[in-house]
Amino acid sequence: MTHSSTSESRRARRSPANGGRRRQQGGKRRWGRIVLLSLVVVLLAAGGTGYWLYRDLDGNIKGVDIDKAIGDDRPAKLPTSGQNILILGSDSRAGANASLGTGNVAGARSDTALVMHIPQGRTRAVAVSIPRDTLVTRPACTKTDGTEVASAKRVMFNSIYSLAGPACVVKTVESLSGVRMDHYVEIDFAGFKGLVDAIGGVTVTVDQDIHDSSSGLNLTAGTHRLDGTQSLQFVRTRHGIGDGSDLGRIGLQQQFMLALLSEIKKQDLLGSPTKTYKIANELTAALTTDSDLASLTKLAEFGRSMNGVDPADMETIMLPVAYDKVDPNRVVAAEPQASQLWKAIRTDDDIPESAKKSPAKGG
Repeated sequence: MTHSSTSESRRARRSPANGGRRRQQGGKRRWGRIVLLSLVVVLLAAGGTGYWLYRDLDGNIKGVDIDKAIGDDRPAKLPTSGQNILILGSDSRAGANASLGTGNVAGARSDTALVMHIPQGRTRAVAVSIPRDTLVTRPACTKTDGTEVASAKRVMFNSIYSLAGPACVVKTVESLSGVRMDHYVEIDFAGFKGLVDAIGGVTVTVDQDIHDSSSGLNLTAGTHRLDGTQSLQFVRTRHGIGDGSDLGRIGLQQQFMLALLSEIKKQDLLGSPTKTYKIANELTAALTTDSDLASLTKLAEFGRSMNGVDPADMETIMLPVAYDKVDPNRVVAAEPQASQLWKAIRTDDDIPESAKKSPAKGG
């Protein structure tokens, strides 16, 4: 893994040209950490409770049969013991999410997306974030109700979830990358809110006023303790920072996820079974996974298989993108960087530095 030096990090934060890319990378890294942490917390909660609590948590987890939905038209599995996981943060406007100030958009979107690659040996990991405004070719898909969705070019990546469901998102990522997804994990916004409320809020500091009528966030410069609803507004804010694009808002996501992890680390979860269970209950209720992971037992087994992976050492890369020539508000995969990146993951090789540079900055 590669890390920028402290001085380089400071220069990057001062430089508008680098802001969007670095923010995108950091924000997605925090999402990956939250997912891994979720599996650990679930395991702890299940191990210290009776069968009825286990059954209650186990019943929270929703499963999707990705293999059945996609069929055999998929890339080959890695020829090694490596694993690839597609992780989505979804922002459905239905059900519990309807009251979260998520806007007037109907249906749901995959607000955050990353491909987590764990190479052979499972002692390290790399997460590749896919900006939600990326224009992609959507392959032909079968929806959960059995209806067919025709292939289409130049569609926004985050619209696929709403139109055709999670299996089609997996199929699109596999088509885009040529990389087989071994597992799928989704966390929805309502569950994210519940997690923050379960730990008692998260403290953040902002160096300028933020007023975003779209997300509903109104913060003055300074330090604030955010509850679950405010936290969702914070990570969804895009119009009050940067260039208003998906790339520009990721700095807030990076800052918030780091603060969230710090807050969880401060709390004695092992010494508080009640709080541990409450957090585990919020997490499992928010989880949707592929059918191979859709139980506490399977999640625990998978978590143990990745004991050697330290989330703090995870390398994070944004899919290299360039501003679209027709619509500058959208981005497209930048070549040859994107192809170099996916090839390295397919072959379980080190990712070349040239494949980590994105022409679109989002500052």
